[in-house]
Amino acid sequence: MSIEAQLAELYEYAKRENLEIIEEFTESKSAKTPGREIFNAMIEKIRQNKEPVGILAWHPDRLARNSIDGGQIIYLIDTGKILSLRFPTFWFEPTPQGLFMLQVAFGQSKYYSDNLSENVKRGFRQKLRRGEWPAKAPLGYINNSKTRNIDPDTVKAKIIQKAFEEYSQGKHTLESLGKRLAEFSLVSKNGTPLAKATIQRMLTNLAYIGLIQQKGETYEGKYQPIISKELFEKVQEILEERAKPRHSKKRHNFPFVGLFRCGECGGMITAQFSHGNGGIYRYYRCSKKFGVCSQRYLREDLLVGQLKSFLKKLILPDDWIEKMLAEVEKWEKEKTQSLKNFVQNLEKEIDETKQKLDKLVSGYLDGIIEKEIYLQKKEDLIKTKIALEAKKGDFRKGKRNWVEPLKKWVLEVKRIQNLAVGRDFQQIAEFIKKSGTNRTLFDRKISLTSIEPWLFISAAAGGRVLSRPAERGGTGNLTSTDWSGCRELNPVRHHPKMVSYH
Repeated sequence: MSIEAQLAELYEYAKRENLEIIEEFTESKSAKTPGREIFNAMIEKIRQNKEPVGILAWHPDRLARNSIDGGQIIYLIDTGKILSLRFPTFWFEPTPQGLFMLQVAFGQSKYYSDNLSENVKRGFRQKLRRGEWPAKAPLGYINNSKTRNIDPDTVKAKIIQKAFEEYSQGKHTLESLGKRLAEFSLVSKNGTPLAKATIQRMLTNLAYIGLIQQKGETYEGKYQPIISKELFEKVQEILEERAKPRHSKKRHNFPFVGLFRCGECGGMITAQFSHGNGGIYRYYRCSKKFGVCSQRYLREDLLVGQLKSFLKKLILPDDWIEKMLAEVEKWEKEKTQSLKNFVQNLEKEIDETKQKLDKLVSGYLDGIIEKEIYLQKKEDLIKTKIALEAKKGDFRKGKRNWVEPLKKWVLEVKRIQNLAVGRDFQQIAEFIKKSGTNRTLFDRKISLTSIEPWLFISAAAGGRVLSRPAERGGTGNLTSTDWSGCRELNPVRHHPKMVSYH
């Protein structure tokens, strides 16, 4: 019986027997094991109570199905703290014979619980022997209630197969594979790409080749595998190889290796140490991977000088940056309120669509609406509801929020000042990688193409200043008073353009 039904029966029993209920305890946890908080609280109150009380329960097994809790009840009866036990379906008197029968009832309850557990385990083992999946289907499968087994999911099984194939070809790391799966909407509960540990478990899951592994024992599954054994083993080899730490010599610190290509032959720029003028210097040169190349060496300090010249072209005045941040903060507040209102309107539209669906179904059941019209209208309303919920999900995940990336970009612009005068070459290299493309080194001179959003500043450095369009009432050059007019020039929202730097 449910807890509500037990309570109803107990109150009726108390009324018939003229019993006064002084306190009610409702315990939803199983009495199989000790440690129930509410039960323990009841026992503690009985111990501290100055007068003896009685307990009214549906059956002795509601009080205890383990030896510890049953022993506490019997001990409190022996010490006179519990004067009476009442059960609608079980008779008890606080006599030696009554205590003996109560112990038998507790023992029977424990035996039933233990026996039930053993039967469940036995059935579980038998299910495994038959090759049936014993729990919730793994990713890529769905549970089949008719066969009591699992079947490959029509879409997700193909995605899992593709993931194994691409990983076996060395196209991904665990992290990049999680991002790849996110492209197919296979993400975590909070909408982020699957964690590396989750990807690792997926790639080592024997379920995908038709094997069931439980408590160290493997069973042959009677369901359709998603991938072949050969593909699975190939993936395991790659995982094992990448898990082994490489014992290599200490690497030299060449921060700009891999940053540029040779402008003559297209080979990557490598680096080496060289002695000169009484010291040891770091030089960068073409790797000459594609044959003879006439390009000469470039000393690292000269390369750094050119990179810093590029960085200085991206520096904005401090007062500009502060006004930009202030404006972004204002937009952020506006956007937050706008998004809140938008979501509320979406929720209202979703509720209205649900109501229309309910009315449509009622009209069809009452015979007011013909079947053809009903089916067409229902399909249209369901599509509308799905579209609205998808739009609501996008907004809650922040997919339409352009203010946050804009703020990060402004803070990154502020950081350029430190990079341009500092000696953190690794940070300089990382910034150049994300701010420029087509990076080449030719005749000891670097060349790169600025990409968005750094194009926003590079354009100004190349001769075009930040300004408001004239048709919007702009005054021309960006000054401390008209930054707010540049909202339309949000670098995050521009169409792809590039500006070359030499």
